[in-house]
Formats: sequence, structure tokens, C-alpha cells
Amino acid sequence: MSIDQAWLAKAEALGSDLAQRRAGCEAAGRIPQETVDDFHDNGLWRMLQPKRFGGGEVHPNTFLACQMAIAKHCPSTAWVFGVVTVHAWQLAIFDEAAQGDVWRDNPAALISSSYAPTGKVRRVEGGFELSGRWNFSSGSELCDWVFVGGFAPPQEGAPKGPPDMRTFLLPRSDYTIEQNWDVAGLRGTGSHDIVVDSAFVPEHRSHKMADGFRLKSPGNAGNPAPLYTIPFGLLFTRSVSTTAIGLLEGALDAYLSVARAKVSASDQTRVVEDPQSQQVCAEAKAELDAIKLVCFRSFDELMACAEAGEKPSIERRVQFRYESALAVQKSMQQIDKLLSQSGGLAIFSDAPMQPFFQSVHAARAHYANNPAKPAQNLGRVLLGLGTKDFFV
Repeated sequence: MSIDQAWLAKAEALGSDLAQRRAGCEAAGRIPQETVDDFHDNGLWRMLQPKRFGGGEVHPNTFLACQMAIAKHCPSTAWVFGVVTVHAWQLAIFDEAAQGDVWRDNPAALISSSYAPTGKVRRVEGGFELSGRWNFSSGSELCDWVFVGGFAPPQEGAPKGPPDMRTFLLPRSDYTIEQNWDVAGLRGTGSHDIVVDSAFVPEHRSHKMADGFRLKSPGNAGNPAPLYTIPFGLLFTRSVSTTAIGLLEGALDAYLSVARAKVSASDQTRVVEDPQSQQVCAEAKAELDAIKLVCFRSFDELMACAEAGEKPSIERRVQFRYESALAVQKSMQQIDKLLSQSGGLAIFSDAPMQPFFQSVHAARAHYANNPAKPAQNLGRVLLGLGTKDFFV
């Protein structure tokens, strides 16, 4: 079984505490320190970190199952857990020197991110100079480092080629956090802006997206485990879509807990006897199971390829990318049906369904969770054209 039950039990054991802290998390706009400490104590932040640095180096499905389990109780916590935890995986494919910069003195260091190339990058001796603003850095206040995306200018005299998209790694001393996160859903993620003013980033603290696409990154030499040879784009996009699967499970649980005891105010009939209520429950449960199976199947296949020393085909990679975004769309649609069948009291802000309804719509707004472009790209590939998406 690709899901390690001992790790999953750690996440599930925190469920009641996370649920009790949820309102405070949303009100404060950040993950409570108690939760941060719990994740450190249980090793959850380090699930995808190489074992040689004290990490868990777990199968991706174990990580994703834990994220789903957390999302049932606190959506914002699950979101931050997903994106921050996956960054240990990404650091493992950086140059060995970058890994040492972060983990040598603090193996438990956390990293946030903002990958959209919205800042300015220029080449300087020994590396790059970065300036600008990057949005939506979830969990930034909890972290010691940040990944930001940008286009590296071509070296002088180099032949013209495709844009050199990179991830740059900066320490907390090289950026400021502008606290501007005021949103309707996932309020507790603290996804503030990262502001950089002429920070120097040495060459070894950058990673080429092209290397990730080719599955040939500098860090593979020191971290040869199969886990670090699966495509980062597929693992990262699942880290921002899997929360939605847990939200659907949490929403279904919330619906069932209310509906089982509810009597209709209009005709005094029990809601459990209503055929439409029965139908939305059945549809949500069936869809939930199907979405989970597709998710876990994807990483079983990717890990099987990695363990065999093989590379997954581009067709499978773009299909997995589409399925990741589709999981959010399907989860949102089922949560909407559950809410629509919940009656007037469900629109109150303290209704059990509301945290899941608000959060899944916020999750769907993430660029990676829009299924339109991944669907079009999969169609291109199936029709014999080349992929336009290299973050797969």
C-alpha cells in the first residue's frame, strides 16, 4: 500500500485540535503557532525532505492523504501544509550548496513561495539581482526562506533560445512581507506579498524549470531516491489541488451531521427521507471516492516509473496535470450541490458547511486549479501536437 498508515495516523490524530483552532486561524489570518509546533513535533512539515537531512522521504500518496485528512478539519491549515511541505521536495533538487544553505544549520527550516514571474531579474557576477513584488505567498510569516519565480536573462553572446524560467531561493533577510491578505476564503493561509529590493541570489540558489521538465536536476546527484525523480510540476500542482478533496469530504461530513437530525420547517418531514437529499449524498460520496482513486493512481504510476528508472510519457504527464485541476472543479461542484440542498440556515457564516464552501471557491481561483488550459493541452497532445505546458 502506497499510503503509510503511521504517518496518516499522525495527521488524523490532530483533527479535533485543528477543528477547534479553525475559527482562530481564520480570524488571525495565519496558522496558529500551536499547529506549527504540532507539525514540527510530528515531522509533518518534513515528510518530503530527504532522509539524509532528517526528513521522512515518504511516498507522495502518504503526503497527499495527510493533506486530505487535515483539510476535513481546517481548510487553511491544509493549504499551507500542502504548499510549504512540498517545498522541501523542491529544495532537494536544487544544487547541493543551496540545500546546505537552508538545512545545514536548521534542518527544520520552512520555505514559502510565489512562482509567477512578476519581479525583475538581471544577471550580475556570480548570480542574479532580484527586485519586485510577488503575490500569494501562503504561510510566508511562518517561513525562513522563500522561492520566487522569474525569467533569467540570457547570458551575453548566448544563442537565442526559449525563456529561461527559474525558481530563485532567498533567505528571510532579503525580503519583506507586506501583509495584505484580506479575502473571503482560505483567510488563515496568510498568503501575503513578498517584496524584494535589489537582493543578490547566487547562481546555486536558482533552479531551471527546464531541468525539472527533463527530470535532470542538480540535486538528483545527492538525492537519487526515486521520489526526487518524479516531475515537480505534477507534485506541486497536486499540493494546491488536494486540499479541495479533503474539503469535499469535510463538507459531506458536515452535511450528514446536520441532515440526520434536521426536520423541515415547512412541512415537518425528516430531511433524511427527502429523495433529493439522499441523491446529493450519494453523488458526493461516489465522486469523492473517484477523485481520490485518480489522485492516488497517478502517483503510484509515477513512482513505479521512477523506481524502474523510467520516465513517464508526456501524454501521461499532461493527463495527470489536467486531472489535478479537475479534482478541484469536481469537488467544488459537489460542495455547491450539498450547500444548495442544505436550506436557508446554511448561508449563515457559522454554518458547518460554510468553511468548506468558501475555501473550495478560493482554491479554485488558484491558477493551477483552472482546468481549462490543462484540458486544451491534453487535447493537443492526444491530437498529435506538442505540449505547451512544461510545468508537468
